[in-house]
Amino acid sequence: MSSTRRLLTLLPQLGRAGALRASEHASATGSLLFTRGFADDANLKKTVLYDFHVANGGKMVPFAGWSMPIQYKDSIMESTIFCRKNASLFDVSHMCGLTLKGKDAIKFLEGLVVGDIAGLKDGTGSLSVFTNEQGGIIDDTVITKVNGQEIYVVVNAGCRDKDLAHLDKHLQAAKSKGLDVALTVHDDRSLLALQGPAAKDVLGALAPGVDLAAMYFSDFRTFDVAGIPCWVTRTGYTGEDGFEISVPSTHAVALAEKLTASERVRLAGLGPRDSLRLEAGLCLYGNDLNESLTPVEAGLAWTIGKRRREGFDFLGGDVIKKQLAEGVSKRRVGFVSSGAPARQHSVISTPDGQVVGEVTSGAFSPCLKKNIAMGYVEKDFSKPGTQLKVEVRGKQNEAVVTKMPFLPTPYYKRPEAAKK
Repeated sequence: MSSTRRLLTLLPQLGRAGALRASEHASATGSLLFTRGFADDANLKKTVLYDFHVANGGKMVPFAGWSMPIQYKDSIMESTIFCRKNASLFDVSHMCGLTLKGKDAIKFLEGLVVGDIAGLKDGTGSLSVFTNEQGGIIDDTVITKVNGQEIYVVVNAGCRDKDLAHLDKHLQAAKSKGLDVALTVHDDRSLLALQGPAAKDVLGALAPGVDLAAMYFSDFRTFDVAGIPCWVTRTGYTGEDGFEISVPSTHAVALAEKLTASERVRLAGLGPRDSLRLEAGLCLYGNDLNESLTPVEAGLAWTIGKRRREGFDFLGGDVIKKQLAEGVSKRRVGFVSSGAPARQHSVISTPDGQVVGEVTSGAFSPCLKKNIAMGYVEKDFSKPGTQLKVEVRGKQNEAVVTKMPFLPTPYYKRPEAAKK
């Protein structure tokens, strides 16, 4: 599959103008030849690693208001496979990290998300979602309970402004009622994601005094990496074992250089990140999640903590309670299809032509060498093995509902969790 065709799967993320500019620089061989600058480059934000990316062959494109690398010198397919076998370093500094502190921080946050934050052990975290009054998903987020009075949250770059406005609105209301909670946005920090089976060895070599074998999936620790004080979470967005490393921005380039000094690590951009997350069955906000979809419809009901199901005392709780009790009319499912890869908004129908849903993400899988996709279908057609059709370029291609993730996800879980 050519890089140009692969780029088309990123249209919603890049924005139409950015994707068109990228495709215009495609060579006859299909490799993307980006220029460093764009007409609107001055309006794009840049991470502190921007010059580092360009110096290392990064092809920069607009993404959620930022100039970010879509790929480097290797192809998106090569980069995806390399991450599955070795380790890749992603700059995810465009994402927004924030901290809530105070004796009422957990109480405040639990009014806005569905997770059982109080029930987390100190130094552990979980995926959760912010909901609106209708139960729709404002954003998906990773939440870490540093301790009983400090919560570290990472939200999506494209949702930053609305998330911060949402938090501020409810924060002011909470403070007016006397709650003790304060918000800090970490714009002085950068975020690097080291992902892949070699990640633990590479990180371990730069943090020799840290026992990474005792640090499990979603665990959070603070320790020095290459002599630089960092916040490290064993998590990621690739379906691989790995770490997200929050580092003071003044040291971000130095840390990236140290991490990529290993021959087992390559820089990777948005292109392979999208392939990796789709193979792992992970959602992309704006494609697979939005404010009109609830966590129940999105297959994320598992994020609703058991204790939270006793009171449903979060925004949209009544709607979600009813959905859990009565069921929903549509569900997010995975597909494997023939022909050209299905794309976002591809229509899903039954073999006899009844429209039953729509694709939200789709691509050719570099690791499985087949077309994969996810989307929403009517509940009656969501069972794995169901034969359907997806429309691509006016053609009806065969598709079959398939369990996700599409390939195994070797997260480093606690022994008791791994048995579940």
